Amino acid sequence: MFDDLLKRLIAPAPEQLPEADARLSLAALLVRIAKADGDYATAEIDRIDRMLCERYGLDTQDAAGLRREAEALEAEAPDTVRFTRAIKDSVAYDDRLGVIEALWAVVAADGVRDDEENSLMRMIAPMLGVNDRDSNMARRRVEARG
Repeated sequence: MFDDLLKRLIAPAPEQLPEADARLSLAALLVRIAKADGDYATAEIDRIDRMLCERYGLDTQDAAGLRREAEALEAEAPDTVRFTRAIKDSVAYDDRLGVIEALWAVVAADGVRDDEENSLMRMIAPMLGVNDRDSNMARRRVEARG
């Protein structure tokens, strides 16, 4: 089902993704961070759906559909590097800071920051071209919002 997108993600020099594929890649990255601790909690799923609604102007049904597609893509995708590269190549820096905030919000959704989630975030931020300082500031903004 995702063969074409996966081929583009693993290409040695991938082209910029169309908006729909970039959207799906971001959603899959959100799913990946939610699953990092081995507990894909309902609170995390709900947070992903809300973020997809807000970010893309989707209704709840369309956001849930995009998330379900992202879950399938995430399960088939070989590694996190491909998602981050696709997003980095498709999204301006300021918007990537928003991606980092979205990822931190998913990490915080279940009320527990696990070592696996922290480790994955330390890996993802630089892959998105976001430095540690900006990632930490994004985390603090998310924590301040509660």
